[in-house]
Amino acid sequence: MREDLVIRRERPDDAAPTLQLHDMAFGVPEGRRESLECELVRGLRADGSVIDELTFVAELEGEVVGHVVCSRATVGEAPSVGLGPIAVLPGHQQQGIGAALLMSVVASAERLAEPAIVLLGDPAYYGFFGFVPASRRGIGSPGPWDDQHFQALTLRAWRPELAGPFRYAPAFARL
Repeated sequence: MREDLVIRRERPDDAAPTLQLHDMAFGVPEGRRESLECELVRGLRADGSVIDELTFVAELEGEVVGHVVCSRATVGEAPSVGLGPIAVLPGHQQQGIGAALLMSVVASAERLAEPAIVLLGDPAYYGFFGFVPASRRGIGSPGPWDDQHFQALTLRAWRPELAGPFRYAPAFARL
């Protein structure tokens, strides 16, 4: 990881560069004006679902090169964290920037006594950070995804009685 990498909380003036970053990282599908991830970030922001304390940007020499958004979700009736989207500019991938963003989320979520972080992603990548199929923790998937891709990381505040169906913030359902 680069020594000049700065991970910091997202600020209001990061809105435009982070949206552009998601479009560049994920690509804009033909016939659309923006990526699904960009649409999701806009929706989460508009709904007030973003957890400010768990949403970070990565900067190199003053340029935003990475971004992770966390939003309020639920497991059963308990609050939980939905992680994603997370993106790094294509020219800066494979340099530990995504890992630094993810570790910032995990450390901050522990400090805030969040019980779990849930995401949909690559099990080989996220497994390295301790994520496991959410079903192993009794967390039910809200979608038809492969069990291995719907993952959770339970934190110190987790208690087995918190298990139940997972619900993302409303913006996810509108995609």
